[in-house]
This record gives sequence, C-alpha cells and structure tokens, in this order.
Amino acid sequence: MTHPRHILIVDDHREIRDALVKYLEKNGMRATSAADAVAMDAAMKVGHFDLVVLDVMMPGEDGLSVCRRLRAKSDIPILMLTALGAETDRIVGLEVGADDYLPKPFNPRELLARIKAILRRFDRAEVAGGSLAGHKLAFDRWVLDTDRRTLIEADGAEVSLTTAEFRLLTVFLERPRFVLSREQLLDLTSGRASQVFDRTIDNQISRLRRKVEVDPAKPVLIATVWGGGYSLSADVKEIP
Repeated sequence: MTHPRHILIVDDHREIRDALVKYLEKNGMRATSAADAVAMDAAMKVGHFDLVVLDVMMPGEDGLSVCRRLRAKSDIPILMLTALGAETDRIVGLEVGADDYLPKPFNPRELLARIKAILRRFDRAEVAGGSLAGHKLAFDRWVLDTDRRTLIEADGAEVSLTTAEFRLLTVFLERPRFVLSREQLLDLTSGRASQVFDRTIDNQISRLRRKVEVDPAKPVLIATVWGGGYSLSADVKEIP
C-alpha cells in the first residue's frame, strides 16, 4: 500500500496555510502547517515529511535562513514561496539549497504540480548509484563503502555522507577523470535540467569537498575545470 505524501507548509499567513492544507488533502496528500521556524522545528521532531513548502518572508528566522539550516543536515526537498518580483530571494533560495521556487500570488494547481515534479525527481534520484551497490571503491586516500554510504580514510577514520553527497560522489566515481558540466551533474544526480542561477551543484560540490579534500579552499581531488565543470582527478579501483 502506498502512503500519501506528507507535506509541511511553513508560512506566517494563516489563510494561505489553511487553504493549502485543504487543497493538498483534497488531492490525496497529507499536509501539516507551521506558522514559523519554531513551529516547523517542533513539527519535524515528531513527524516525517516528504517535502517542505517554505515561505521566504516570515517573522523571526526567515525562510532563507531556515532553508540553509535544513539543507546543512537534510536532503528533504524544499519548495520556496517568494514575493512577486523578488528575484534576489529566488536566486539566493536556489543557492542555499531550495529545489524550486514559486512567486506569490500563485495558483494552487501550479503549486501541486511543482510539488509532484520535485517528488518525482527526488524518487528517481534515490536510486542513483545503484550500479555500485555492494561495492567498496578506493580512490585517492579514501574507500567508499557504498552499502553504508560511508567514506573510510587511510587511518580508519569514517565520514558519513548525506544522500545528496553520496549521489554526487558515485557519479564521479563511475566517471573518474571525466569532465562533467553542471548541467550533466544535475541531470545525473537528480534527473532535472539546470535553470538560470541554479547553484545546486556548486553548493553540493562545496559540501562534498569539505569532507574529501585535504584543503577544501584549494581543492585538487574534485577539480574545477574552468569553462567546463568538475572532474574527479583520481583513479578508482574496486576492493574485493
């Protein structure tokens, strides 16, 4: 039996929250609402959510700060709601990790369509790296245990990876020393096309570099190829 998707709506306007809860539930989803970041945190402690609809302009902690905080510890899909014409908010929202944005005022049908599209991309991305399942791959000073999604350093120290970091790393390990553009990486990791100002891959690269590079400020393992994209500058071999 397939369970309905559970959506968390974070917006300080009660009318918007109530209307969206009713609309999403009418269309076969579960929906929970929160008026601000504090209420959102409380809801996430006790419930599992498949996607967060997050307003940028809120009292207290604003939506951009919340998005940045969520993305630092979770891969939960985030759809941001922005004020009409607030181009800067939309750009920054994508830079800090939002999966999509929708300007206010909006048609609930479009919101539902965007939610479904994000969830489809996320579901497809969950199986990325499946060809490496059950393998241990050595590269540079690291070994990736694909079943545990854990990096093991030469001295035995272990570093866990988020789902997004694991997907991105497996794409590189399957194509060592191959230059991959941002568009290719976005397609391979999440099954979607790049948009203008979309910095999702750059942000994921930065987070991954902080875990695998000796000096993340001067990366050499995941190299930037100017005008091209990124490349894993190491050979990869499977450990029996």
